[in-house]
Amino acid sequence: MFGIDRRIFQRIEKDGEKLSPTVTGLVGIAALFILIFSRMPIGFLMAMIGLLGFGYIVTFDASLNLIAKDIFSVFGSYNLTVIPLFVLMGQIAYHAGISARLFDAAYKFIGHFPGGLAIATIGACTAFAAICGSTNATAATMAAATLPEMKRYNYKPGLATGVVAAGGSLGILIPPSVVFIVYGIMTEQSIGKLFVAGLLPGLILSLLFILAIIIWTYIKPDLAPRGPKASFHEKISSLSGLIETFILFLLVMGGLFVGFFTPTEAGAIGAFGTLVLALVRRNLSWQAFVNSLFETTRISCMILVIVAGATIFGHFLAITRIPFDIANWISGFQLPPYAIMFFIILVYLIGGCFIDSLALIMLTVPIFFPVVSHIGYDPLWFGVIIVLVTQIGVITPPVGINVYVVSGVARDVPLHVIFKGVIPLLIALIIGTILLIPFPQIALYLPSLMK
Repeated sequence: MFGIDRRIFQRIEKDGEKLSPTVTGLVGIAALFILIFSRMPIGFLMAMIGLLGFGYIVTFDASLNLIAKDIFSVFGSYNLTVIPLFVLMGQIAYHAGISARLFDAAYKFIGHFPGGLAIATIGACTAFAAICGSTNATAATMAAATLPEMKRYNYKPGLATGVVAAGGSLGILIPPSVVFIVYGIMTEQSIGKLFVAGLLPGLILSLLFILAIIIWTYIKPDLAPRGPKASFHEKISSLSGLIETFILFLLVMGGLFVGFFTPTEAGAIGAFGTLVLALVRRNLSWQAFVNSLFETTRISCMILVIVAGATIFGHFLAITRIPFDIANWISGFQLPPYAIMFFIILVYLIGGCFIDSLALIMLTVPIFFPVVSHIGYDPLWFGVIIVLVTQIGVITPPVGINVYVVSGVARDVPLHVIFKGVIPLLIALIIGTILLIPFPQIALYLPSLMK
């Protein structure tokens, strides 16, 4: 596998002394960050380096046994079945036109205000994130639904595309969230409580985005001309577009909150409920359903490959003892907990600019979670914090995956224009993250009410 010859390890063993496990781990981490720029899929890259590193420290046969066991355990994990279920829920919702109806309802009510279409886009992103769980999917869906409307009413390209890219990032914070699922499994935290923990921060962040748009358009009114005012009848009629989202969110999150079912059951009920609603409204063609299944399979396989690769790499890091050495090293400085947390957040901020959010979390949680637990921070709060920080990464260069997703839809808008358009909302995102540090109860209050 990976084109590795057993003789490589045999030759190393004959040549004499090996590097220490710690040095080997550092070399592996450095190699991973360097090879990321080769554009090799991050899941395969982590698996390859984990396999090589584990084989170097232990034996080649042990590394082969490790990779077979880890791949089987990930792809056969019952807990991870929740990922394709929530992805399917979001895909059916998109192909059934739920996202377009969400935007239409928001547009009818506030489209005539300055920046109203941009504010409506944030509202639609917030609602769609509640039934999607993916930042990329939310950005792509909303770009297709909202950019043509904003272009029709002469919104400046930077504002229009920046709002969609930033609003799409809500997909990994507002539950259900694929990132929360993976974090919960890695740290053995309740996925249901993580979902609920992301709810209030997500709503506050949406309001901060809206506030940023209001201030931005107040300073520069020509960025976002007013749209036409809808009649009272049109406003009332558009509310029907919110019914499906409200039912699905109440069904999934309400059931989780009161303990009616597990996250996996919630995913199954959500996907089935979305399908039933789409069929009742006759908004889902056979081809759209097939496309939903295809995209669900593609996205789920991508996520599971990243999880499998990170699991292998995590086992390699475990035998190097780097996570525990880092925890002991940081503890030795006797720094106050907030200083240690500042350092960890800084690492996520920098890493998020270069690595996909899910891959970054899979790579760093085994290193930093023992540190966070040791200094006494709540694991649920830490999960929300790193999701917020990785949200910053999906809209900042050079990777900024959401910007590239929006650029793929708005092909006539240069990348630098989109990155520039994101800046006001990026400031709002940073403010939202800072708010959560002195006020952890924003994230912890609702989970404390759960059964």
